[in-house]
Amino acid sequence: MPGCRYAVEPLGRYLRNSYTSAQKQIYALPTRGFSTTPSTYDGASLETISSAPPLDPALVSTRAGERKLLKLGIRPIGSRRRRAALQGSANIPFEQLPYQCFQEARKILQADREEKLRQIDVQRVRIASLQARESGISGGEALKKRRLSSMQTYLARLKILADINDPVIKKRFEDGQGDLDRPIYRYLADKQWRTYRRLVLVQRITQMNVVPDVLPYLVPVADVRLAFGRRNVQPGDFVDSRVSEIPAKLNVQVFDKGQRKVSIVVIDSDVPDPGKDRFKSRCQYLATNISLSPTLDSLPLSKLPEGSRVVLPWQPPVAQKGSHYHRISVFVLQQQEGKVIDLDKEKQARDGFNLRSFADKHSLQPVGVHMFRSQWDEGTVGVMKRAGIEGADVQFQRKKVEPLPYKKKDGARYR
Repeated sequence: MPGCRYAVEPLGRYLRNSYTSAQKQIYALPTRGFSTTPSTYDGASLETISSAPPLDPALVSTRAGERKLLKLGIRPIGSRRRRAALQGSANIPFEQLPYQCFQEARKILQADREEKLRQIDVQRVRIASLQARESGISGGEALKKRRLSSMQTYLARLKILADINDPVIKKRFEDGQGDLDRPIYRYLADKQWRTYRRLVLVQRITQMNVVPDVLPYLVPVADVRLAFGRRNVQPGDFVDSRVSEIPAKLNVQVFDKGQRKVSIVVIDSDVPDPGKDRFKSRCQYLATNISLSPTLDSLPLSKLPEGSRVVLPWQPPVAQKGSHYHRISVFVLQQQEGKVIDLDKEKQARDGFNLRSFADKHSLQPVGVHMFRSQWDEGTVGVMKRAGIEGADVQFQRKKVEPLPYKKKDGARYR
C-alpha cells in the first residue's frame, strides 16, 4: 500500500495544480454587471462566432464543404485525400519541392523541351516555305496538299511531345485546371476518355443494338455526358419518367481544335406500332446549327447558345404500360464546314423519324452518342397528361400464338 501511495502522489499533485489554474482563469474572466452595453469579452466572442473562415478549394476535405463550394460555382482542386493531406503540410509550390532528384530530373526534361521547341520552329519554317511555293514547282496540287498534311501532323505531334513529360502539366490536368485550348491538355483528356468511358459507351450501344438499329456505323470521337438536373446518367441507365420530363443537359467534349456546327437528335427507337405490328422511331428532340468547341462544351437543351435553331422541342420520353423498355439515344452530328441547316418546323414530323435519311440528306457526320432507357413507372401517366401525349390508358399485352392445326393435341386420345 505505501508503494501505491507513493506512485499516485505525483498524479494527485498534477491534478490539484491543474484544478487551481483553471479556477484562476475562470475568476479572471470579466464579469457583466447590470448594464445595457455588452462587455468587451462578450462582444469579441460574438464577433468570432459569427465570422466563418472562407473555404479553400485546395484544402477542403469534407463533403459538406465541397457542396458549399459547388453551390458557389467553384470546383474543389484534386482528390479529397490529397486536399486532406495538404492541410497539415507546408505550402510549397509543386515545382519548388526540395528534392534533389526531382529538381535534377526537371532540368533534363527542360533541356528536352527546349530541343522540341527548336524542332517546332524549324518545322514551321518548312511549312511556310512549302505554302509559298507554286503547285507546279512542288509536284502538283495533290502532292502539295499531302505533304502539307503530313508536315502539319508532325508539327502537332512535336507540340505534344514538348509538354508530355512536364510534371506541372500533369498536375494541372489532374487538378482539373488544364486549358483545353492547348494541344497537350486535349491529348491527355482524349487519352483519359478512351481508357475507360469510351469503352463502356461502345459496349452499351453495341450490346443494346443502338448500332445498327438506328445508325449502321458509328465511331465515337467526342465525349458526351448527359444529366437531368443533379442526376448524372451513365450509358444504359434506367431513368424515371418524372426525372426525364425536364430537358436534358449535355456536356460534349471534343478533342480537336477549332469551332464547328453540330446538330443534336434525341430519338426513341422502340415506339410500338400496333397497326403494322412492328416498332417505329420517334424524334424526342431536334436542334441544328449549334456552336461547339473544346472550351464551349456545355449544351443545356433548354437554353442552347445563340445562333442555334430548335426544330422540335423536348418531348418527355415515355414507355406505355406493357411495352418493353425504350432505348433513348442522343446523337451529336457534325455539320459540314460553313453549312447551315434550315428546316421547317411545321413539316418536320416526330413519328417515323429516320436518322439515316436525315444524316445522308444534310451530309452530317456522327461524332458522339449517349443512350439511356425508359420504362413504365408510377409517374408515367402524369407525365403523359402534362405533355399532352395520348395513350396513357393503353396497355399492351403479348398476343397468344395459336399452334398449327397439325400440332394441336387431340383430347380424345387422353381420355
